[in-house]
Amino acid sequence: MRPQAIPAAARVLAIIVAASGAAAQADPAIFRQADENGQRANEAFRRCHRFVEGWLRHADPKSGLIPRNLGQDTDIWNPWDAAADNYPFMVLTAAITDRPLFDGRMLDMLRAETKLTSRLDRLPDVYSFSKQGFRDEKLNLDQLIFGGTEYAKDGLMPLTEWLGPSPWSQRMIGIVDDIWKHAPVPTPFGAIPSTSQEVNGECMQVLARLFFMTGERKYLDWGLRLADYYLLDGHHPTRDEEVVRFRDHGCETLSGLSEIYLAASVAAPEKKKAYEGPIHQMFDRCLEIGRNRHGLFYNRVNTKTGKPVGDEALCDTWGYTYNGIYTVYLIDKTTAYRDAVRNVLSNLNEHYRDHAWGPPSVLSDELADSIESGINLFNREPIPSTAEWIDYSIRRMFAIQKPDGVIEGWHGDGNFARTAIMYALWKTQGLTIRPWRKDVRFGAVIKDDVLYVSLTADAPWQGKLLFDVPRHKVNLKLPLDYPRINQFPEWFTVEADAVYTVTIDGKAETHKGRELAEGLPVDLPAKSLPRRLVVGR
Repeated sequence: MRPQAIPAAARVLAIIVAASGAAAQADPAIFRQADENGQRANEAFRRCHRFVEGWLRHADPKSGLIPRNLGQDTDIWNPWDAAADNYPFMVLTAAITDRPLFDGRMLDMLRAETKLTSRLDRLPDVYSFSKQGFRDEKLNLDQLIFGGTEYAKDGLMPLTEWLGPSPWSQRMIGIVDDIWKHAPVPTPFGAIPSTSQEVNGECMQVLARLFFMTGERKYLDWGLRLADYYLLDGHHPTRDEEVVRFRDHGCETLSGLSEIYLAASVAAPEKKKAYEGPIHQMFDRCLEIGRNRHGLFYNRVNTKTGKPVGDEALCDTWGYTYNGIYTVYLIDKTTAYRDAVRNVLSNLNEHYRDHAWGPPSVLSDELADSIESGINLFNREPIPSTAEWIDYSIRRMFAIQKPDGVIEGWHGDGNFARTAIMYALWKTQGLTIRPWRKDVRFGAVIKDDVLYVSLTADAPWQGKLLFDVPRHKVNLKLPLDYPRINQFPEWFTVEADAVYTVTIDGKAETHKGRELAEGLPVDLPAKSLPRRLVVGR
C-alpha cells in the first residue's frame, strides 16, 4: 500500500473507522480528492472503451483480426505490432469495462490468431486477409522469433500479470517454449534465439517471470544462458559494445539482465555472484554517460566517448532503464541507484511538462511510454511533483484521441490504452467495478494504510466493487514487486486471509480479503450524494 498526495487538510468529518484496532477520522479533503480521482479514472476508462469500439470497426470480417495499421498495412495482422502492441490492450480494456466482449470476441480473436497465424509449431507469422494465409511465401525464422518475443513480452505477459492463468498465458508459454526449441544461434553456453539485444532482452524479461510463475527450471536456465552471453562472454552492453541504446528496440537487454539478476539472487547464488560486478559496471556506466542534467536518458550514447550519438534527443522510454536500475537497488541496496530514480522523478514537473518526446505523428505513443515510465517509478517513490506531471501529461495524451475512438490509427494506439488504464488504476487505487458502466464514477485515496473510496452514478446501479490483490505474488509468484516494463502497478491490495473493516456511509462491517477481491456488493441510487467507503485493517 503506497501513499498518494492529497490537498491540505480541512475541517474533520466525524466518521469513525475501525482500522488496526484504533479509531481514525476522515478529513473531507480526502473524499474531495477521491471524488476528483473518480472523475479522472472514469474519463480514462471511457476513452479506452471508445478505443476498442473504434478499432473493432476495422476488423477483418472473415478472420475477425484487426489490421496492423489503418493508413497502411490494412491487409495484414502481424505478431510484433497488431498482436503485441494493440490487441492485448483491447483485451485488457474489455476485461475491465466489458466482460461479455472479453469472454466473447476478444477470446475468439485469440483462437483465430492461434489457428491462422501459427507457422512453425506455435510461432506466429504475418497473416494476409486477402490471401487468407501467410503473407510471405518463405518461412523466416528470425522474423518468427522476433514476432514471438514481441508478442510474449509486450502483450501476453502484461495480460498474464493482470489476469493470472488464462488462455492468453497458455499462448505465451507455447510461444516461448517454441522460440527456445528453434533457437538458432550457437554460443559457448548453448543456443540462444538471436544476437539482437531487443529480442534477447525481451526473452530475459519473460523468462525471469515465467520461472517464478511456473517453477520450471528451464526458464531460469535459458535466462542464465543469455545473461552469461552478455555479462561473461564479450558482449557486455557498455564495455564491449560501441553504442548503448536507451530507447525501446534496444534498451530491453538492460532491464532484462536486471530481471535475470534478480532470479539468480533467489535461485542461483553462484551466478548472482558472477554477475554482480558486470551488472553494476553496466548501470554505473549508463548513469555516468547516458543522462542529461535532469536525469533523463538520451536515445543512444557512444560507450567509448561518452557522447550522445547523433542529436541529443531524449528517449520517451527513460523509465525502462530505470526499472532495471531500481531493481538492482532492491537486490543490493545500492543507494546511488535509488537516488538516481528519485532525481529524475523530481525534475519532471519543473522541466518536462510540454516536452516533445517524439515526432507529432506518433506523439500519443511517445507520451504513453513516458507517462508509463513515470507511473511505474512513482509507485515506488511517490514524489508529489511527479504526480502533478503525470496528471498534466495524461491530458496531453487524451487530447489526441479522435471522436471515433481511434487515436493515431496505427498499432501504437494500444499503448494509449495501456497507459490510460495504468493511470485509471492509480486514481482508483486498483479498484474496478463489475459490471462497468460509463456513468459510474469511482475513485480512491490511501492515507496511512487506510483506503477512502467515493462512488456515484447518474442512474441506479447495482454491482460489485473489486479490490486488487498483490498480483506479483498471486499471479506471478515473484519474490518482490520490482518495477517491470508494461506492468500495471499495485496500489491498495488485499491479502486473502486478512480481515478488513469496511465502513459504508458510517456503518462498519468486516470482510476477509478474498471476499473483497471477489467483489463487495454496492447499490448506488441515481444522482445521489457520493457513497463513501473507508477500508482498513
